[in-house]
Amino acid sequence: MNYERDVRIDDSALDVEWLEQPQLMMKYSRHAADAGRVLEQRKEQLEVIRAELDKKIRSDPEDFDIAKVTESVVANTIITQSEYREAQEAMIEAKHEYDMARAAVRSIDGKKDALENLVRLHGQQYFAGPSVPRDLSKEWEEKQRQKQTDAKVKIKRRK
Repeated sequence: MNYERDVRIDDSALDVEWLEQPQLMMKYSRHAADAGRVLEQRKEQLEVIRAELDKKIRSDPEDFDIAKVTESVVANTIITQSEYREAQEAMIEAKHEYDMARAAVRSIDGKKDALENLVRLHGQQYFAGPSVPRDLSKEWEEKQRQKQTDAKVKIKRRK
């Protein structure tokens, strides 16, 4: 996913942008849904770890250097345990990814509004100039090739 590239508008190829818009919206909506699912899974994992730690602490408080078991002591001991902190960090990361994915969906939707307004301006001859016939299929193919190249570069960077 390249949020910045995908929300950018090529005002010299509004027709190509419109052809791509539904696919972008679906791609980012799916990504947001997937990120939401991961977030819910991380929340569930955190709750399971909390419950398991609660049970361990109550069954053997000496292992945790607890003299008297109270609700606040158990709760405070849970949040200091490394497995809980790791699960909480994973949930925070998942929430961040989900928030970014939702922001991307809103941006792609905003791109649709911007495209509508640009097309309106175009129809009013706002961008009037010499008219040169365009090969829409060639421009569409070039944009698809560029996406594939970007994806390959991204994969290489990870290695």
